[in-house]
Amino acid sequence: MLKISKNYTFDLMLGAIKNIGYVLYRIWFYVLVAVPIFLFFPFLLAMTFSESTYPQFFRMARNLWARPILYGMGCIPEIKREQRMEKGKSYMLVANHTSMLDIMLMLVVSRNPFVFVGKKELVKIPIFGFFYKRVCIMVDREDVRSRTGVYRRAQKRLDQGLSICIFPEGGVPDEEVVLDQFKDGAFKMAIAHKIPVVPMTFYDNKKRFSFTLLSGGPGRIRAKVHRFFETGILAAEDTSTLREEVREVMLKELMNG
Repeated sequence: MLKISKNYTFDLMLGAIKNIGYVLYRIWFYVLVAVPIFLFFPFLLAMTFSESTYPQFFRMARNLWARPILYGMGCIPEIKREQRMEKGKSYMLVANHTSMLDIMLMLVVSRNPFVFVGKKELVKIPIFGFFYKRVCIMVDREDVRSRTGVYRRAQKRLDQGLSICIFPEGGVPDEEVVLDQFKDGAFKMAIAHKIPVVPMTFYDNKKRFSFTLLSGGPGRIRAKVHRFFETGILAAEDTSTLREEVREVMLKELMNG
């Protein structure tokens, strides 16, 4: 009985230490998110006053924010590309969404400046939300006018030579779900604007930093850029077909990865 009691106590202590490690890992993430923003705040702010300076803002976010966060978390990106994006061309970037790291990894994967389309609730995140509302296209999925306005704002950004990024699951699915059903928005927009869809698979972000508090840890985070889906000859009625073809590519990769 004494031996069993000692083993039980040891397991409790080990579990407590492990949980403390998980919490500290998450605190460290938010420190890494905040510190570059504080350090470069004047420069970042200046680049949000005009849409013409967004490419410079993007490069700072990519190299001085996203990369330090990933490497600081011990999450080393490994990127495979079946096709490369052309400089100066606009694309619709889509990927599976399971983690806050998806934002940083997307910034690292794409050298072409792009604008996120995301839910307005992210504005509430301290510090990050301040810049999010200034440079991203926000959408209230409960408001038809907001969803319609996204197309108008996206067209303006595409006219400036930028790309658009949407996580087509429309939110973060339950942890048990490998890949949720896709919404039409990204594919309808790609067809309307005649831009290629660039599917990306993020394999490890859920394991490294999921939305479950007591989980995560450092390690490689793999991403794969699949071959693009051209939309030049597609019409609005092809939206569902395009959506499911893109999802099938990503689901197959996740199941085999």
